Amino acid sequence: MLYLDDLKIGDRFISETYAITDENIIAFAEHYDPQPFHLSDTAAKESFFGGLAASGWQVGSITMRLIAHSFPVASGIIGGGVDLRWLTPTRPGDILHVETEILEVIPSKSKPDRGVVKIHAKTINQHGETRQTFDSSLLVFRASAGIKGGIFAPS
Repeated sequence: MLYLDDLKIGDRFISETYAITDENIIAFAEHYDPQPFHLSDTAAKESFFGGLAASGWQVGSITMRLIAHSFPVASGIIGGGVDLRWLTPTRPGDILHVETEILEVIPSKSKPDRGVVKIHAKTINQHGETRQTFDSSLLVFRASAGIKGGIFAPS
């Protein structure tokens, strides 16, 4: 598990992969983003996308999963906001991974047990095409705060 003092500008974390299928695109869309270009390849062919495309919210959720598994912050990934950009459609057959880079590490002046870590993450497919970017400021604790494995351990 990583704490604020373990992190430095330029640190990079590479995730495992996640395969996108017609079935998982449609299942996500049925529950959370029921638009024709996410629900049916036939309908999607008539749309702006020209074929079945994953919901950006699905890609964002997958990105969060991949970051959580590859960036082992002791307190968990606690975001203070996010700038999410969908650059190109995510399609069935895409195999995604996330590359996360630390841009800034800012210790808190008023709360010495924590700080903010600014990250930039790219969700990339198997062809090196960036499907999404994710910029966020994360709350990260120091080891002295007593946070272990995402669970507060009072002293």
